[in-house]
Amino acid sequence: MTNKNKKILIIGIAGGLAKILTKLIWQNFPEYEVIGIDSRKIPKLDHIQNLQAIRMKYKRGNFENLFREHKFDYVFHLARISHSKSNKSNDLAKRLELSVMGTNRILDLCLKFNVNKVIILSTYHVYGALYDNSIFLKEDAPLKASMKYSQLRDVVEMDQICEGFMWKNKEKIETILLRPCNIIGNQVNNSMTKFLTGNLSLKPIDYNPIFQFIHEYDMAKVLMRTINDVPTGIYNVTPDDFISLNDAVDISSKSSLPFMMSAAGILNKVLKIANLNVPEYLIDYLKFSCLIDNSEIKKHLGENFYRFKVEESLKLIT
Repeated sequence: MTNKNKKILIIGIAGGLAKILTKLIWQNFPEYEVIGIDSRKIPKLDHIQNLQAIRMKYKRGNFENLFREHKFDYVFHLARISHSKSNKSNDLAKRLELSVMGTNRILDLCLKFNVNKVIILSTYHVYGALYDNSIFLKEDAPLKASMKYSQLRDVVEMDQICEGFMWKNKEKIETILLRPCNIIGNQVNNSMTKFLTGNLSLKPIDYNPIFQFIHEYDMAKVLMRTINDVPTGIYNVTPDDFISLNDAVDISSKSSLPFMMSAAGILNKVLKIANLNVPEYLIDYLKFSCLIDNSEIKKHLGENFYRFKVEESLKLIT
């Protein structure tokens, strides 16, 4: 199969991770054409060759016209609404519309228009941060995140939809579902990066869970490698090393606020005083470790694939 005239769709092109991925595709597959779409305002990306960026609403008609016109070979679904904003019911409704209904539409169209491979970005958060978590959760571990936090309902449902689609249609289309650990970097705008790089970071004195972090460049490189090197399946994505939360805060934050996590009754007041915008569900991840096993993805990417060690990744975001 020739590499010429391949077309890639990246959904969520306004995000930092998508922009890094697009650059890597251009560097490694200069003959590929990339179409990037987003419902948000898209920054200027003129410096990236072979990229056409389109702002559009995530509606079925818009998607169907796009798929019919371009005949994509690969589709990257990287679009998610941030959970670091408010948790009002209307925000949950928007997230469900994008993550659940939107994902259903995208997968149906990938099948209808004979896309070769679809890659969906989920998160390790679907497993949930629980006091009795096993060490190094494998991909077949139950997804418990939505049991306690409605904020994560959309992510868990999207993940489950993709898994069901993958097994149902494995003979017709390659489907890859990635569950990365905490992605951090200067271009990603997620809750954990904001937490670590804020003017004041919480530093629990009664809990000190172990965390896994992946640099945004390494995560984009994993996404790029899925084009040719990773077959259908579900994959946890994380480097081998890990670090305690307190050590991570010491490395990355400008200053920290020692705090007893057990004092849950006054937590929200403290967060407001410190001007910290921490999603409710993230509090449990500051208490209980949620470590994932990376052996499946390493079968295809090999050992020592990642460029950045955890301490270097944390230093680069300061």
